[in-house]
Parts: sequence; C-alpha cells; structure tokens
Amino acid sequence: MAPKKTIIMGAAGRDFHNFNTVYRGNPDAEVVCFTATQIPDIEGRTYPAKLAGEIYPEGIPIYAEADLPELIEKYKVDEVVFSYSDISHVDLMHKASMVLAKGADFKLLGFSSTAIKSNKPVISVCAVRTGVGKSQTTRRVAGLLEAAGKKVVVVRHPMPYGNLEEQIWQRFASYEDLDIHKCTIEEREEYEPHIDRGIVVFAGVDYGEILKWAEDEADVILWDGGNNDVPFYRTDCHIVLVDPHRPGHEILYHPGETNLRMADIVVINKIDTAEPKHVDELRNTIRELCPKAIIVEAASPLIVDNPGEITGKRVLVIEDGPTLTHGEMAYGAGMIAARKWGAAETVDPRPWAVGSIKETFEAYGHIGSLLPAMGYSPKQVRELEETVNKVDCDLVIIATPIDLRRVMKIEKPSLRVRYELQEVGTPDLAAAIKMVGGIL
Repeated sequence: MAPKKTIIMGAAGRDFHNFNTVYRGNPDAEVVCFTATQIPDIEGRTYPAKLAGEIYPEGIPIYAEADLPELIEKYKVDEVVFSYSDISHVDLMHKASMVLAKGADFKLLGFSSTAIKSNKPVISVCAVRTGVGKSQTTRRVAGLLEAAGKKVVVVRHPMPYGNLEEQIWQRFASYEDLDIHKCTIEEREEYEPHIDRGIVVFAGVDYGEILKWAEDEADVILWDGGNNDVPFYRTDCHIVLVDPHRPGHEILYHPGETNLRMADIVVINKIDTAEPKHVDELRNTIRELCPKAIIVEAASPLIVDNPGEITGKRVLVIEDGPTLTHGEMAYGAGMIAARKWGAAETVDPRPWAVGSIKETFEAYGHIGSLLPAMGYSPKQVRELEETVNKVDCDLVIIATPIDLRRVMKIEKPSLRVRYELQEVGTPDLAAAIKMVGGIL
C-alpha cells in the first residue's frame, strides 16, 4: 500500500513532537506539510531535514492553518492529525468536520502513542487551561524536591519560534544562555524564574534527544507543561491545575479534560480570589472524572512592590500574553492588584496599540482594557514597547512572569506584581506527592 498522505495541524510544539515520535522514519505515512496557528509568524518555515529524517531530504513545509482546505485538495491528503492544545471541544469538532467534509480522516494521537519513557523519575505539572498557575506550581515542586536532596532538572514544553535547526535541544542555566539562544519574551517568562533559583532548564524540538541530556544531570525530571497539553514523557506523578475563575472550562477544552482524567494530584489554585461556589463546583467535577486523584487547594497571593503607589493612579496593566489570548482570561494578577489597591482607572491601551499589538486586540476581542505582553519576535517586542510608552497613564503595572524592564525601556513609573503558589490546608503538595509514592 502507498503511504498515507498526512498533514499535521500544530502550533510549533506538540505537532513536531508527534511527528518525531510517530511519523519520523515511518514508511506507512508521508507527512506532506504542517499547518500552524495561535503563535504569530511561525508558518512559512520548513521543518528541516536534519530533524525530519532521511525520508524528507528537503524537509517539510509549514503553512498557515487557514490554508488547510486547499492543502487537503492540493496534496490529495488521506489523514489530518490534530496536534496542538487549548482549543474548545466545539472548535475542535468544527475543524474535524471541515476535514471530514474534504474527504480526509481526522485523527488524534493518544498519550501512550507519543509519551517517551525516562530512566529517571518524572513529575509533570500540567493544567486544564493556559494561565492557571503551572509555572508557580512547578517552582514549588522543584523546591520540595531540592529540599529532599534531589537534583532537579526542568524540561519545558516546547517554544521553538526561531531557527529550528538551532533549537533541536537547548540548555538554559544563565541569563547569558537566554541571550545566546535569542529567547523571546514568552521563553524568558518560563525559563528565568527557574534560572533565578539555580535550576537548569532544557527545551527545544526533539524531546527524545533532550531527555538524554536531562537524564545525565538529574535525579528527577520535572516536566513543565505548556498551555493545557499533556506531557511528552511518561510520568510517575501527574499534577494538574484547575481554575475556579473559569469554572466548567476543565471539561470544555482539549486536551485539558484529558489531563484532568489522567491526574494523580489536582491542584485547585487561586481559591483566595475565587467565588467559593466555583471551588465547590470544581471539587465535584474532580470527584466525578478522577475519583482517585488527591485534591490540593492553593492560593496565589500577590507580591507587589510599593502597592501604595497604585492608589488613585490611572494605571496601564500588562498581563501574560498567552493567558489573555488563547487562554481567554479577561483579567489576571495585575487587574486584581489594581482593584485591591484602589487604582483610579485602568487605562484602555487599544487606542495607542501599534503593529502586531493592534492585530492581537483585533484577533482577541475579549481582552478589553489590558495589554497582553506579546513578544514572539524582536519586532513584536519593539511594538509592545512603543505601545506601552504611547499610552496616557500615570503608572504601568507589570504582572508578567519576568520583569519586562529587562527587555524594553518603559518611560513611565512602573512596578511589578508577582505571585507564588501557597497551599491552603491539607494535604499540601509534599504530602500529596508522598501519597502518590516513590519520589519524595
């Protein structure tokens, strides 16, 4: 039989991993192209031959997802493999229906087909939606492991937005490493907090190759998930976060619901700022979908430099980009801080937005009077900086995982809002991990 002509739908992450683990070197399939969405300017590249393998001496082209109907016809495609995260079940099935109507099969790959086995213990931290608090939870778990005398290495879900051949595997142990690899704001937001704590981070494109390097340094591999995707590695303890600010989303988005059903430990985060009835709803859903999971409740208390400076000021609030965009949050820690400490007004940045920042507001109409910290390219960072400096405000509140003042010049008074995970009641994370067994 002729190999199946295949398109992999992705967003520069799960798609490449699925190819590497299932399709690279597979004579039964011919991957004619990838499609890309969610992240600006990642289409138009080629998945290089060095990564694609000998079956693909010219590499594999990457097109915009909007071209998918025409690509199915052009390549006479037999199957389309969906391979990215944080999409509603309804939107996912709309895409499936379009593919099926074009005559191709629509396929989802399961965890067992794509998860790589490590020779070291693996703890994964994942979520049901983007922006629930994975990063602070990963930091908390890393601290617990180090306190127990374990050498921890973090492997971060991929963000290969540059030259893919240069990003096959990457090791980050210092700010200099971030500069060498020309990291975007989004990458820095995930890597810097670990580096600040002396923890090495690996990331890239080929997670089989990455695992070999990580295992050489680690007693325990800590998988730091992206969006609401499932882990790339088989896990000994799977921690999943849910968000009472978005009740119901835990069963409405792919593959977040899968994560929840797989969970060993479920962390209900942000209970300090959530409606109690929404926390109760989540408890009931967890007991229904994963009754054996251990529930940990946690808060995300705000840490604000000089909070009195907010009172009475007209403030521009900058929040984490992906949390606001495909995470669909309408507010975050910065907005909560503005309200808590009595800002006179949260200034709407849209009239001053330029370039791709303006386009982001047009694409994600729910964002409102917040500025998403978009920085997927040097050009976009410059456009973000220009937008910030144009906005007519008294104070800029920076509620992003890194201090944006390190990567751009903000010409107005500014302060940072940070947050860390704080367990509430029992069991806490240490007790829960011990109950799962084998690592702490």
